[in-house]
Amino acid sequence: MANPTMTNPIPNPQTPDASRPDPVSRYLANFDRDRANKANALLSTGPRTAAGKQRSSQNATTHGLTSQSPVLATEDLAAYQLHCRQFHDEYQPATPTETQFTQELADTAWRLNRIPLLEAALLDRGANPPSEQARIEFDIVDAHRALATLGMHYQRLSRQFQKALNQLREIQSDRGERDRRDLKDAAALLEFHKHKGVPWEPADHGFVFSKDRVEAFAQRLMRLNERTARAALAG
Repeated sequence: MANPTMTNPIPNPQTPDASRPDPVSRYLANFDRDRANKANALLSTGPRTAAGKQRSSQNATTHGLTSQSPVLATEDLAAYQLHCRQFHDEYQPATPTETQFTQELADTAWRLNRIPLLEAALLDRGANPPSEQARIEFDIVDAHRALATLGMHYQRLSRQFQKALNQLREIQSDRGERDRRDLKDAAALLEFHKHKGVPWEPADHGFVFSKDRVEAFAQRLMRLNERTARAALAG
C-alpha cells in the first residue's frame, strides 16, 4: 500500500526503490511545487514589492472603476459630457428620479467603455515592458491577474447598468401610461367645454399639459374613433 505521507506519490518504473526517486522525479516534484507556489501567488491579495504596494494603493485612481468621479483626469472631459448628453437625449428624463437613473446609465457605460482600453494596455505592458525594472515589477503574470480583476469589474458594472436600465424603463413606462390616461381625460374635458362654448385651460383641472398638446391629442383620438367606426361599418 502506498504511503499517504509521501511527497511524490508517482513511482518511477526505472527506480526499484520508489522511496528514493531519481533526478527526473525530483525535477517533476520541484516543478509541481513551483507551479503551486505561482498559483498561490496569483490568489494572493497583496502586492509582492514596495513598488507593488504603492501601485495597489493607487489602483482605484488608476482604473477609476470604483472612484467617486466617473471621468478620470487623463480622460477627455468634453467627450464625457457629449457621452452624457447622448444618454439624456435618448431617454428624455422628465423627473429627478429619471434624471438620476439616466446619469447612472451614462456613468456606468463610460466606465464599461474604459475596460477594453485598460485590458489592451495591461497586456502590452506585460508582454513588452519598457525597461528591465518594469519587467521585474510587472510581468505577464501580473497582467493576467489584473485582467481577472477587470473582468470582475466588467461583470459588476454590467449588472449595475442593466438594473438601472430596467428601473428607468419601468418608471418611464408607468409615467407614460399615466400621461395617456390624463391626456384622455383632458381631451374629454376640452371637447365638453367646446360643446358648451366655455373657455377651458388644462391648468383649471390640475393638468400639466399645454392646451395645444391636449387639442392635438383630442384630434388624434377623434380620427382614431372615426377609423374604428368606419371599419366596423365596412365589416
